[in-house]
Amino acid sequence: MTKRVVKRKQALSFQQMDLSPAMAKNLVEIGYHKPTPIQAGLIPLALEEWDVIGQARTGTGKTAAFAIPILEMLDLNVRPPRPQALILAPTRELAVQVEAEIKRLAGRQRINTCCLYGGKPIRQQITRLRAGCHIVVGTPGRVIDHLNRKTLDVKDLWCVVLDEADRMLDIGFRPDIERILRRCPDERQTMLLSATLPPEILALAKRYMYRPKLINFSNKNLSSETIEQFYINVPGEMKYDILVRLLEREKPEQSIVFCRTKLGTEKLYRKLFKGGVFTAVGTIHGDMTQPARDRMMKKFREGKIKILVATDVVGRGIDISNISHIINYDIPELSEDYVHRVGRTARMGKQGVAYSLVTPEQGDALTAIEQTINCQLKRDELQKVVDEIRFQGRDPKAPKPAKKIKSRYRRAL
Repeated sequence: MTKRVVKRKQALSFQQMDLSPAMAKNLVEIGYHKPTPIQAGLIPLALEEWDVIGQARTGTGKTAAFAIPILEMLDLNVRPPRPQALILAPTRELAVQVEAEIKRLAGRQRINTCCLYGGKPIRQQITRLRAGCHIVVGTPGRVIDHLNRKTLDVKDLWCVVLDEADRMLDIGFRPDIERILRRCPDERQTMLLSATLPPEILALAKRYMYRPKLINFSNKNLSSETIEQFYINVPGEMKYDILVRLLEREKPEQSIVFCRTKLGTEKLYRKLFKGGVFTAVGTIHGDMTQPARDRMMKKFREGKIKILVATDVVGRGIDISNISHIINYDIPELSEDYVHRVGRTARMGKQGVAYSLVTPEQGDALTAIEQTINCQLKRDELQKVVDEIRFQGRDPKAPKPAKKIKSRYRRAL
């Protein structure tokens, strides 16, 4: 594989791209006036049928970047419709979102799509596939299931997209991805979209892509112009009280509160909801059934839920423009996951804010986050409240306050 690196270019207008009149008109109608950098870089290459590796952080419009050229190049004269493009996504939520965006971008065109993921009856998906579709979106496990059942025919595929490829590898989908790619036609266009490009992804590209062009619009820094980032050093037993104060002070338009475990997520959700202070509270985690997760996400998208308590199952691919606040009730184990969590806010250039509740023993974890994003988190004003409670000694029997957080990164500055 010869890797052709394409330098960043000034974003074109959609009118300057080689798009059909119908697509150009629909983009205007849905509010797509100026392409993001990843869209301006990827769409022209995809329309020229290059294999492309696109690197950009979440919230930069990657879905439209690969969906627009696919829609432009579909053969709609084939009857009945057969799958021409396959898009693989790491989670059910992202697969559903990608399908919805494709339908929105298709506008009045009669494009048949099918979304394949676990947690839903497979018979319904088989019926949908038999009725005919142009584009299949799915998670690797369920796509493999359909291939083994011979209910998904991939012989006419001319395009395969790996969306959030780094995440799919993180959660162990590489064997499934390789099995799928081996069963797809050799003469195809392959597009790989990822926020990061670890060696495993480059190895995958080398094996299954033909002379791909690499376009890199990633920015290791989370832009301080669009996302303000704060931390509060708080003992574990005070985290809930500080969270409540933070939510009452900020009054977020919509927010996601991230927890590390499914059990912790459920407990915090029940505490917030039953506490009566907040009523528009919801939760999503891996132990919920797919219909329950779908209902919760629908309410969140419609704005009926203002505070969503969740695990990292929504850390990627959830594109809701009204999310104004991200709160890390538990900071993530991997610093890269912090980037994806915080990327849920400030979507498409909007403003956002992120808060992280850091316990005193998590100094090294805070260091890793700050080094990853090459930015120092600011100390929030609520830290004064925490310090007053910790050091006033109101209860003589209370244990000694924990030491202040220590971060090697801060000492190095």
